[in-house]
Amino acid sequence: MELQQMRYVVAIAETNSFTRAAERCLVAQSALSHQIARLERELGAKLFERTSRRVRLTPAGTAFLPAARQCLDAAELAAANAAAAVGEVRGRLAVGLIPTVAAVDIPGALRDLRRRYPHVRIGLCVGASDNLVEQVREGNLEVAFLGLPTTARPQGVNSRELARDRLVAVVAPDHLLAEESSVSLHRLSTEVFVDLPAGTAGRIQSDQAFSAAGLSRDVTFEVTSADYMARLVVEGLGVALLPSTYVPQLSGVTTIEVTDAPTRVEHVIWSRAACTPAASAFLTVLGIPHVQSRTPAPRDGGRTPVE
Repeated sequence: MELQQMRYVVAIAETNSFTRAAERCLVAQSALSHQIARLERELGAKLFERTSRRVRLTPAGTAFLPAARQCLDAAELAAANAAAAVGEVRGRLAVGLIPTVAAVDIPGALRDLRRRYPHVRIGLCVGASDNLVEQVREGNLEVAFLGLPTTARPQGVNSRELARDRLVAVVAPDHLLAEESSVSLHRLSTEVFVDLPAGTAGRIQSDQAFSAAGLSRDVTFEVTSADYMARLVVEGLGVALLPSTYVPQLSGVTTIEVTDAPTRVEHVIWSRAACTPAASAFLTVLGIPHVQSRTPAPRDGGRTPVE
């Protein structure tokens, strides 16, 4: 059994196609098919059901896939650790973030990382804080940036608080509140709201603030991104509460201070297991104290602080 065969299995499982898997792996489809057939003979079991219309995993393939991914990850980490031991950082860096992260200039930090360590492959995943914590715990992400209510702490991961920020009200320019310099939650409770789905970290911080004030509100529109929340606000469909450090990125809306606004906390998290060399290098670029892996110091010896 060879690592390349495992790569082919993973590629086929993720693309549901021998053709697309071959294109991804930069190999002729006939060679990929030959290697899969060879592996199946060795295992004594078919891994894929293949018809003219689709390809899908067999029960044996479903059982084989998780361990194959783990073997590939372990092989990549072994190569990265060996490179780090002789002064080179390489390998994968998977970073997760919420759309409204503002405490860190992530594009700038990735630029600095890329300049210092050009062999690091970087992937970004945008999602909800709760899901990002789970992805870091499971090892699918190395580092993630979250926004949580003040009552919540990331569980099962290493974390550091980056910044605290008050939410502000966002309304359409022609809204009745647009001329106000500030507004209370009591006044806002009479409005129709655009917000994130119930139960998400970004929604909970607002729900808790209204509940603590003995107020209820009408969340008529639930969307999964802050950008789309703003688009609905521009159309006059409702008002929204968003982090004050994020709203300057928006256009076509009016911002109003909230006198008793909820607060959200931004965190950076990483795995409690030893950092990969790439993750360690990224945290170092950010100026985040962490348990070092065997990652060499950047050649220029520089460090970019958290902003």
